[in-house]
Amino acid sequence: MAPKEGEEGHSASKTETAEAEVAGKEAGDPEAGKAQAGGFHIDFPDGGLRSWLVVLGAMIVMGCSFGYLSAFGVYESYYLENQLSHKTSSEIAWIGSLQVFFQFASGLLSGSLFDKFGSRAVMVPAAIVYVFAVMMTSICKEYYQFILAQGLLGGVGVGFLFTPATASISHYFRERRGMAMGIATGGSSIGGVLFPIALRNAFYGHLGFGWGVRVMGFVMLALLAIACALIRERFPHRQGQMFQPRAFLQPSYTCMVGGVFLTMWGFFVPYFYLSEYALDEVHMSVSLAFYLLSIMNGVSFLGRMIPGIIADKLGRLNMLIVVDIITGAISFCLPQTHSHASLIVWTAFFGFFSGSIISLSPAAFAEINPRPQLIGTYMGQAMAVISIAGLTGSPIAGAILDNHGWESLSIFMGVVMIAGGACAAIGRFAYEPKLFAKI
Repeated sequence: MAPKEGEEGHSASKTETAEAEVAGKEAGDPEAGKAQAGGFHIDFPDGGLRSWLVVLGAMIVMGCSFGYLSAFGVYESYYLENQLSHKTSSEIAWIGSLQVFFQFASGLLSGSLFDKFGSRAVMVPAAIVYVFAVMMTSICKEYYQFILAQGLLGGVGVGFLFTPATASISHYFRERRGMAMGIATGGSSIGGVLFPIALRNAFYGHLGFGWGVRVMGFVMLALLAIACALIRERFPHRQGQMFQPRAFLQPSYTCMVGGVFLTMWGFFVPYFYLSEYALDEVHMSVSLAFYLLSIMNGVSFLGRMIPGIIADKLGRLNMLIVVDIITGAISFCLPQTHSHASLIVWTAFFGFFSGSIISLSPAAFAEINPRPQLIGTYMGQAMAVISIAGLTGSPIAGAILDNHGWESLSIFMGVVMIAGGACAAIGRFAYEPKLFAKI
């Protein structure tokens, strides 16, 4: 099959060389692949107009997916006062948890389909489904309707957008992959700042809930049309079986999946419960408590950029381990925030370091992936496993909060995030035992 436009003359032999090199690495001999293939390497543009347009498209997708999901706290508060006032906050949290679950679980199919058929074949139908889900949410009245529209359909639509968008970046960047991922995932920070403010003003302003959500749907329709036009894969489509179950026989991959799973158990807790903590424990005004999510997402933009640039120098997986542990340590400090200022400072620190997790995780999976044509599949299979953490993390946190209080909740967050960093560290040393290696 001929190389895709943008490969700039890379031959099939070079692709085979890269695969052989990584195969040698997995066998414990980094030089083995070079010898088998004559010492050539596959080249990545690591820049240029085409590459940065893909990053821009992925940035838009991240804003419409993770950024929009970050605004669920606004939805939850509105539901508690209006359509779902007869439901508990824990029950309403299941809507957001299901959306996270299906977003990640869809990666099992979307990653493989991306590798086999390309980005547009996956993303265009997904964008239509996602916008349809947003529009349907605007007319929902009953709990089960929100579960189906916002939780199930919205999650699936996002999942088939998210994995191809992030996997495409790894087709164009290697040396600057951390920075490129950081810029792209910065879209979720921008969306996480704008969507909560826009939705809150719409819900409690003259637009109301129905038209407020519909306006968001029209905005996302325009943005996703641009994203689908910009994002394009670079490597030839993969042939062969749909899934790669043998990936889980690779210790570094399995430990990485386990590490991100544990981290995601605690990652989304502040996005669901921070406003509640601010209102109940710090006695913030309603308006300031809602702005905490925007502050967290705004600071996380820097958290995705700066550690990503550093990771390109020190190693993406190395940096991911560090930010996992730091974010876990910060989580333990939440019950010690008793004033407005201290909680805002905590929010900023958590936003900065947790933001790095979103940008560095895909880059780290691409780093230990044995073949460029398998990036989407490996990433998608990992996301499918991690989806269980997305589904159960917030309800577990809610149960801990209801029965044991905020201090126990912060301990849960801190322990699972540090454990995630430790698990990722085991995977890192399984891949490369040298302490100071750039991985």
